[in-house]
Amino acid sequence: MEKILIIGANGQLGTELSAALQTKYGQDAVITSDIRKPQEENAIFEILNVLDNDALATIVKKYKITQIYHLAAILSAKGEENPIQTWNINMNGLLNVLEIARHEKLKKVYYPSSIAVFGTTTPSPAPQYTSMNPSTIYGISKRAGEQWCEYYFNKYGVDVRSLRYPGLISYKTLPGGGTTDYAVDIFYKAIEETHFDCFLSENTRLPMMYMPDAVRATLELMDAPKENLSTHEGYNLNAFDCTPKELYNEIKKHAPNLEMGYKIDELRQSIADSWSDSVIDEAARKDWNWQHEYDMESTTKEMLTNLKKKFEATK
Repeated sequence: MEKILIIGANGQLGTELSAALQTKYGQDAVITSDIRKPQEENAIFEILNVLDNDALATIVKKYKITQIYHLAAILSAKGEENPIQTWNINMNGLLNVLEIARHEKLKKVYYPSSIAVFGTTTPSPAPQYTSMNPSTIYGISKRAGEQWCEYYFNKYGVDVRSLRYPGLISYKTLPGGGTTDYAVDIFYKAIEETHFDCFLSENTRLPMMYMPDAVRATLELMDAPKENLSTHEGYNLNAFDCTPKELYNEIKKHAPNLEMGYKIDELRQSIADSWSDSVIDEAARKDWNWQHEYDMESTTKEMLTNLKKKFEATK
């Protein structure tokens, strides 16, 4: 019987991945954890700071954990406010997880990476194997983390798997300080208000993905036979790419009263400008038959429909 520990379960990805894993394995098989309690506890929950190695080891042994999904991290824009803290949490947290996985002989570890590993020397669209010179401490930590994962797989046999997520769009949980956050905020403004100020310029193209595709990709990768995988660093993952202007025009088809202006955040704009505007995920499609389901049009319809239901339910 699998026993799964999710670290960073309260975040944008963690909230939905936790629910999907509960559906797949059963509620008692999934232990969620974070540095603070969630607003609603619908699973076995433990307070955990991933830098506390003793606490991590206690939880792994207490529940006889077989898999860890390590999602705790400080994201790109937020990370630039305190680079040393970001490096400490993002890197030492991962090393704690890899070490406990090695010593306790866990079956699998999941480590999310990001398009933030790419940089100005990366061609666009970005291939699976390419030049990487990330410009943020978040991207640097994710790239180093990918290489640590490959190292632990090759040296110690730790079956750790990773995806390079594009910008994730979700209606269930707000994002937490990333450079692609505008692509979630704009949907809330389309429902709640009539005006949205975008912090990126109108023609800034970035890869995006609707959260259900990201969750499904994660589960499919973790289910894939180990012998089929050609990398344990991070698989490129792609669904669609768009600019703020293109996304706004699509949303406006359904929310004609929405108007958009631009108040450029120089930090996040410089980060976005350093990333590839699209990625090639041929390796994922070949190795474990990855196929995305949602494009920009279907994502827009789903987001607006579900957000309307969400707001109506709170009235």
